[in-house]
Amino acid sequence: MINPTWTPIDFAAVNIAALPRFASLLAAWLPDGHQHGAEWVALNPTRSDRRKGSFRINIQKGCWADFATGDTGGDPVSLYAYLNGLSQPQAARQLMAQIGVTA
Repeated sequence: MINPTWTPIDFAAVNIAALPRFASLLAAWLPDGHQHGAEWVALNPTRSDRRKGSFRINIQKGCWADFATGDTGGDPVSLYAYLNGLSQPQAARQLMAQIGVTA
């Protein structure tokens, strides 16, 4: 039986809503970082990262990569999940709350 309080997540809508605010979200999520052109360059908090440069997030598109580990993603939800050790649905719901998006 399907839980009547459960609402499916429109991941595309969450990502689209996050992109105009992505630079400010990144400043909050990765406060040690800085903007370099169209990218946010920061230390990767999920590992012992000592030097900025290998962890980069495209501010306009939302895609991201840690070139030292090979971890990658294509949108704000996947980055939030990665940074916080969450599933994609958990990350989407928390991000929706952060940016004021309802289901």
